[in-house]
Amino acid sequence: MTLLWAVGGAAGGLASGLALRDLVNRFTRAGIALPLVSAAVLAVLALKFAGSVEVLAFACLGAVGVALAFIDTAVRRLPDVLTLPAYPAVLILLTVAALTGGTIGALGRAVLGGLLLAFLYRVLEFVNPAGMGYGDVKLSGVIGMALAWLGWPVLLLGAALAFVLSAVVSLVLLLLRRVTLKSSLPFGPFMLLGAFAAVLLS
Repeated sequence: MTLLWAVGGAAGGLASGLALRDLVNRFTRAGIALPLVSAAVLAVLALKFAGSVEVLAFACLGAVGVALAFIDTAVRRLPDVLTLPAYPAVLILLTVAALTGGTIGALGRAVLGGLLLAFLYRVLEFVNPAGMGYGDVKLSGVIGMALAWLGWPVLLLGAALAFVLSAVVSLVLLLLRRVTLKSSLPFGPFMLLGAFAAVLLS
């Protein structure tokens, strides 16, 4: 049964990657890498949430997140055409999970967590607009919803890991002289990777 969930997740990831490839190709040439990475991510998420309705919400965010990571890495943009529709999609799927699983409290926590993380990122963007883009702010809300659904510790871990991973990669690139002290890296991929890691550790 576990293998079936993994295969199903991989198939869904492959399909979503192929479906989003034309959109991603408007910004960068993703090639076959997009569906392959999407397949791997959704297979892991399917294993994590095997047998639960919430797998749909996390698979949705995973598919969108992979596409956004490709784009942000290449051109430092997080297009609204991907980010904004993720909000109602994830919220609706979490609502279905809450109604079928009797976890209404988790749904309320998810909404509040999304608002709190978006507020935090908005403050950071206001204080340091050179280091934080408004696209990051818009992405943070839907990430916050997904993480807070799993609990406040998961939200805190995912938020912290984004900054830790960014700092570590920046330091490594600095030591390798691939960047300078004045350089900045796109933050969206670190937000998504930190969230992914926090989900797996939950």
